[in-house]
Amino acid sequence: MTPRTNGKIQVQIALCIWILISSCTKDSTTTPVTPEPGDDIVFLPVVVHVIHSGESAGTGPNLSKERIIKQIEILNEDFRRKEGTKGYNDHPDGEDAKIEFVLAKQTPDGKSTNGINRIDTTKVKIPDLGYNQNHYAQYAYWNPSEYINIWTTPLPESTECLVLGNATGPETDLPGTQYLALPGPKDSEGILVNWIHFGESDIDCHAKYGRTLTHEMGHYLGLLHTWGGKDCTFNDYCDDTPAVDDAIYGRTPSTGCNGETVMIGNYMNYTDDEVMNIFTNDQIARMHYVLKNHDGRNSLIQSIGLKNP
Repeated sequence: MTPRTNGKIQVQIALCIWILISSCTKDSTTTPVTPEPGDDIVFLPVVVHVIHSGESAGTGPNLSKERIIKQIEILNEDFRRKEGTKGYNDHPDGEDAKIEFVLAKQTPDGKSTNGINRIDTTKVKIPDLGYNQNHYAQYAYWNPSEYINIWTTPLPESTECLVLGNATGPETDLPGTQYLALPGPKDSEGILVNWIHFGESDIDCHAKYGRTLTHEMGHYLGLLHTWGGKDCTFNDYCDDTPAVDDAIYGRTPSTGCNGETVMIGNYMNYTDDEVMNIFTNDQIARMHYVLKNHDGRNSLIQSIGLKNP
């Protein structure tokens, strides 16, 4: 998700944005790959690095355990299309992604953990690298082949509804991969989420029901925005998402390419959290292809983080 900014908060925002530039160009002759998801549920371990400035747990950026657990529940409701939740849909092109996320059970050195790693920045000194894409990873970074690293970033409250999140994507042979934020040789892999938008809250913003992480996790597993490279013919390379050639916002369906109604509820839009509720079959197939064929994402399935120490 591209962070939304204005000129007044550029300094605060710069630290939370990964600016990863790919040298690839779009090949309009590429034939989309149509992998099929397996029947079994895939479990993936996550670690939430809570970056704060000495606040007590449950205060400000030092998010409560309950809020973090609720966010993971929301993530699973969305990916599993669970009935009775905001993540359910009965759309003919929607389906259960059969992907579940588990807070890590053990640390990289084999110690027991609840998957929540709190870091007080007032007690940790790191090199001053300025606006570096690895800024938060310097505080904590677990092996990305074993864990999905998620950092909640301690941005000022003035960034509410302006800066949401960002994620690195996997480099594969899937068409459109060049539109993801691909990490360079020295870049960290993972997901950044502004603490204000992590989990459910009562903030006055369209992004308050925890869908920022759902969206960014889609990118982490290889999904593009529905508009992809802003081309009506080749956009997100998923045939069951109506073609659009520009970013989709809001909560009211509009008309996309060829007079089709846009899929306003798709998680890979910039639409309101309240209306988001669908990954399509082709999007799900794309994520499972990544989990099968990308070494780093595939190794997550057998991670020590899923096992008790």
